[in-house]
Formats: sequence, structure tokens, C-alpha cells
Amino acid sequence: MPISSGPMEDRLAIRELIESYNDAVMRFDRDAWAENWTDDAIWHLPGAGDMVGKDVFVPIWEQSMSNFEFVGFFASAGPIHVDGDDATGTWYQQEFLHQKDGVKRTITGKYSDTYVRTGGRWFFAKRVYEVLEAH
Repeated sequence: MPISSGPMEDRLAIRELIESYNDAVMRFDRDAWAENWTDDAIWHLPGAGDMVGKDVFVPIWEQSMSNFEFVGFFASAGPIHVDGDDATGTWYQQEFLHQKDGVKRTITGKYSDTYVRTGGRWFFAKRVYEVLEAH
């Protein structure tokens, strides 16, 4: 029995959204990263809570990324459920972070996502991040 539901075409488009997001992270590309979100999206991080709106959290992401010389950012899919123009998904994220001060960290995390299709394209409406293991 498949772990996901909804049209395969939509599930593939959501996977491409994740790939676009991860590619932007690895390239430190602020604009490409921001293009994956709705304007009023919510990004939830441990210790920061809900940050509402791209105008709020994109500068925070950019500042955070400025601390790294390299970021490896790789996703593994959990379930994706599509219902019309709304969807949810789970992603397990492996991060390899090389800070400019020489510190190297590895984090395994989990994103619980809510997506919305607008103008024929899928966007993040909400991403909730949870650290599963860090060292």
C-alpha cells in the first residue's frame, strides 16, 4: 500500500518543489529559495516559533546562511497527500553544515509541510522543522 495519496503528477510537482528548495539552499540563492513560498507562508523553526510572511523570514534565512561556507542539504520523502489545491507532506532532511569559523555539524531533521497550488504551481504555505538528531 502506498504511503502517499493523490494524483501522481501533483506529488511529482511537490517533489520538484522540495528539490528547488534544497538546490537554492546549497547554492545560497536567496531569491530562488524565496520563490518556493507563498507571500504569507509560515516557517516554524525550533527556538524561533512561527515566522509569518516571506518579508519576515527571508532576511532571517539570508543572515543565517551567511554563517556557512558550505551546506549539504538532502531530503528523503515521507508521505505526500494531495487534496485538490491543498497538500501535506513529510520530509526527512540530512544537513551537512560547514561554518565559516571551522565548525562542522551534521543534523537530521524532519519537515512537516503544508502546500498550496496557486497559478498551476505548488508552494510552501507552512514548513514546521524539527531536529531529530544533531552533532
